[in-house]
Amino acid sequence: MRIARFSIDGNVAFGVVEGDASTEGGPVLDIIKGHPFAEFERSGRKIPLDKVRLLPPVLPNKVVAVGRNYTEHAAELGNELPDAPVIFLKPSTAVIGPGDAIPYPSFSQEVHHEAELAVVIGRMCREVPRERVKDVILGYTCANDVTARDAQKREQQWGRAKGFDGSCPLGPWVETELDPGDLGIMCTVNGEQRQLGSTSDMVRSVEDLIVHITEAMTLLPGDVVLTGTPAGVGPLNVGDEVAVTIEGIGTLTNKVIKRG
Repeated sequence: MRIARFSIDGNVAFGVVEGDASTEGGPVLDIIKGHPFAEFERSGRKIPLDKVRLLPPVLPNKVVAVGRNYTEHAAELGNELPDAPVIFLKPSTAVIGPGDAIPYPSFSQEVHHEAELAVVIGRMCREVPRERVKDVILGYTCANDVTARDAQKREQQWGRAKGFDGSCPLGPWVETELDPGDLGIMCTVNGEQRQLGSTSDMVRSVEDLIVHITEAMTLLPGDVVLTGTPAGVGPLNVGDEVAVTIEGIGTLTNKVIKRG
């Protein structure tokens, strides 16, 4: 099931996406009653997808991100694989949705794309045992861990480099019925392929990461866990259009603009 968050006529709601580009009339949204973090009903009121503005599929309290979770990506930046997952946070103000602009930060001259599978948490949880991880996950979406690489290298701490406004595009929706073990991940910039990998190459699985993170902190409904990026990260410039595509989910597209 694909669950989208959207706005129309100034109202914000969740809906189930039905159909695709090959469907007669195109995909539609069946508006749901309530929210996806509890049992809900479909209203039966359907709106064409192209008549709404898609928003970030969730508004997380926090985004918990994982660094160096693909061997080749760690190597391309001259890093060794860590003994334990490298965990950092991106603030809620970093989150933008599909079609939203990524503002190029004024303190950086080297901004990179990082295509990632994002895990959306469905219920409050802590100290989750491995066999219960699937129970706390609502679903999965596409993410771009946009990074000011020069600031990351210069400042060591990654707060500004990875937490600036607009540095966490998410979308286009949450796919709830998906096995994250072997999904293709691709990133293109202006239509040119930059990254191509698979979640099967992750050093630590989704289960590993959720167990590790929840040993330290409580995750809330709507929180997001970024699972790392495959090799091929590279620069973004003002005017570029960057797209993250994940098998079984869809494509998240954003344009880079000069920060006003």
